[in-house]
Amino acid sequence: MRKLLPIAVLAVAACVAMPASAQSGYTQTRHPIVLVHGLFGFDAIGPVDYWWGVPAALRSSGAKVYVTQQSAANASEVRGEQLLAELRRLQAAYGHQKFNLIGHSHGGHTIRYVAAVAPELVASATSVGSPHAGSPVADNIAAAVDGTGSTAVAAKLMDAFAGLVSALSGEAKPQNSEAAMRSLTTQGSAAFTQRFPAGKPSEPCGEGLAVVNNVRYYSVGGTGVVTNLLDPTDGLLAVGSLSFKGGANDGLVGRCASHWGVVLRDNYPWNHLDEVNQAFGLRGLFTPDPVAFYRTHANRLKQAGL
Repeated sequence: MRKLLPIAVLAVAACVAMPASAQSGYTQTRHPIVLVHGLFGFDAIGPVDYWWGVPAALRSSGAKVYVTQQSAANASEVRGEQLLAELRRLQAAYGHQKFNLIGHSHGGHTIRYVAAVAPELVASATSVGSPHAGSPVADNIAAAVDGTGSTAVAAKLMDAFAGLVSALSGEAKPQNSEAAMRSLTTQGSAAFTQRFPAGKPSEPCGEGLAVVNNVRYYSVGGTGVVTNLLDPTDGLLAVGSLSFKGGANDGLVGRCASHWGVVLRDNYPWNHLDEVNQAFGLRGLFTPDPVAFYRTHANRLKQAGL
């Protein structure tokens, strides 16, 4: 009968055979990771996570993860103040000193606000598919409703939808869809950047400073639009992409508009919702796994001592 290998040898062999990204502690950052949703977003509605599969994957190998809930639709500064209050609550409750903020879409503006007004709370700020230079989709919507004089009616309808999203996720937050829309236009985003420029690219489609006020800035974006015919949200993003007059985009945000701080990559073959692994993980065949990106980025933050 063959002798059994010592348990210690088996354990070492298992670790060697196991991919590095699956090993215990791979995503165990020094500071907690905080995931911040975008426009009309939420933390979770029943079994449906906005960040589909991401929090569990990060926690599985050591990360402390919080998923916050801001107004589904409101101005960047309002959402930023809501996030700031939540971070201070977490700090008081659990003793955390700093946080690694990751914001999708409008969440990128939200985390930039907090990093600017309270840099002592922020170790890093990573934006994912965020329209830092604004979105032509928002520009066209603003022009359309202003031109027909239907701004107030449209805003009320969108506020009702945003309120429903917040209610279903168990949060009662103030909604202001018109303020959200204005925040995401080219003009609104430029005004926001003038007030909060930390991490701004030094030239169009370039990169910004990696570290400002001891906060590390990163960004990532996609350039896919219709990536999976089984995904019902792809049709909406296809319509959104019609607002772009040339240039790669993810259906809502242009490739260069997503640049902020260190650009990790700006051309993942993902559309705007693939970037958070929605809807329900449907994406293009043979495309990179968004969940794997978040795990790799958590390890990047860990290696940087964050």
